[in-house]
Amino acid sequence: MKTILIPLLLVTLVEAWTTEPLKVRPSPSSSTSLNMGLRTTVKRVRDSVLNKERSREDLKIGIAGFYDRSSKLWEDVWGEHMHHGYYIPENRTDHQQAQIDLIDEVLDWAGAKEAKSVVDVGCGIGGSSRHIARRYGATAKGITLSPYQANRGNELAKEQGLEDSCSFQVADALDMPFDDNSFDLVWSLESGEHMPDKQKFVNELYRVATPGGRVIIVTWCHRDLEKGESALAKKEEKLLARINRAYYLPRWCSVQDYVDLLEAKGAVGIKREDWSYIIAPFWRAVIKSSLNLKSVVGLSKSGFSTIRGAYAMLLMLRGFDRGLIKFGLITFTKPEEKKSEEE
Repeated sequence: MKTILIPLLLVTLVEAWTTEPLKVRPSPSSSTSLNMGLRTTVKRVRDSVLNKERSREDLKIGIAGFYDRSSKLWEDVWGEHMHHGYYIPENRTDHQQAQIDLIDEVLDWAGAKEAKSVVDVGCGIGGSSRHIARRYGATAKGITLSPYQANRGNELAKEQGLEDSCSFQVADALDMPFDDNSFDLVWSLESGEHMPDKQKFVNELYRVATPGGRVIIVTWCHRDLEKGESALAKKEEKLLARINRAYYLPRWCSVQDYVDLLEAKGAVGIKREDWSYIIAPFWRAVIKSSLNLKSVVGLSKSGFSTIRGAYAMLLMLRGFDRGLIKFGLITFTKPEEKKSEEE
């Protein structure tokens, strides 16, 4: 145990110093600044070892930095789609096509037959946005906390001749820079898990959707609680907390938690499903792909937070295998506005 713990502590120490945002950077000429910097580093090491939950502001900064550093490596190895794949049959080997198929299968499952205006909430480098724009002949706007991802998304849109229909910007999904009733398709693929306030997240998705517009949320969740349970088991919470530190995630929720929030909002036609079995081969494929020379070299250049994220893939796999982590799908429509009696 000690032989594993010591290198992990060293990685945590270096990661805390080099990749976490520091409020104060020590100045060589200032002992006070140096002491403050050391205290900040020690605190972050302690928080990391104890898997302490981050504040919303620290999450925002950490998420942006994590994806700024890791997105190029992912694109080099896996292409422009930064999400799970659709594995039916489960022995598929064309993983990039499996990722594209996941988008189409989710849209079909949700009954999204057409769209004119789309927002991709947590867009990565825009793979889903561009695919959906092509499928429907729609315009798409994507938001991300990562400046690298937004810039790369716009570059790829231009390269693919989609600069007039697809655009990407840095924005917070909990405070979107869009008017009410702006999009007839609101798409969130594997970004909900990053949201520290699920109520506000749902409220924003609901707000920007047009009346009658469709909202689709695909996200990592923990299992629904069984009857008589008030919380997850301590060992389950511990595993999720370790994953949270690596991927800059807040506390998890269940699919049922989302359904409860949506029912309270008055959402129409709420539909949910668990696709954990469909995406199950994904993590093993990612882990296998990380063992080639190109991936190892890229990982070594991308920083300690990315390295720690790669290690956390094993934790994700463990969570899936135990039935703790679920790949949840939720869709609904925003009610049509009621016409006045005079109309």
